[in-house]
Amino acid sequence: MFIVISGGGKIGSFLAEDLAGKGHGVVLIERRPEIVARLARELPAGVLVIAGDGCDARHLEQAGIARADVFAAVTGEDAGNLVACQLARVSYHVRRAVARVNSPRNERIFRALGIEAISSTTVIGRLIEEEFGVGEILQLLSLAKGRLSLVELDLPGSGCPACGRRLADLKLPSETVLATVMRGAHVFVPHGNTRFEPGDRIIAITAAGQREALRQAFLED
Repeated sequence: MFIVISGGGKIGSFLAEDLAGKGHGVVLIERRPEIVARLARELPAGVLVIAGDGCDARHLEQAGIARADVFAAVTGEDAGNLVACQLARVSYHVRRAVARVNSPRNERIFRALGIEAISSTTVIGRLIEEEFGVGEILQLLSLAKGRLSLVELDLPGSGCPACGRRLADLKLPSETVLATVMRGAHVFVPHGNTRFEPGDRIIAITAAGQREALRQAFLED
């Protein structure tokens, strides 16, 4: 994917480095000259850093916004993020616009305009790369200084080895707790006799390093 990011603070620079490291094309726009100079030194060579304003059409065009798959506005100013996302969507027809929202009261406004509004760096990265496949483990949050992870696993609609089986019969990793199962509009906490169904979305807390074992418990015979 080709991604344009507006805002070179901690969130923007993290996203640029993370996404570039995963093989995506990334351009970052930042208006503070001193930050631009630092990012040009510190970010991977494949990331283009532009000195400018994400609310300015000239700088968006310089960044190649017309061919962007995703535009992410992650500055500390909600109003600027809103304007930049609207400009990207309406004027340049960018398919997905993702914005950092600093005030929860503004989330409804962003979403009403078709902008995916979130405040967590991890969730922003997830939204940008949300073409993950069914059956893949997705980390939502890092807990306990990285020792634990809050993860999500979507069971496939067919061919799921765990479907029809009880939770008590699955060989889950020792340091794993299933927190929630989402089944359509129904959300519940599973217990030992819970039987899983195709399409269930599972939220779990698991120790770092045990994510693959959790996936295998549900998806491999």
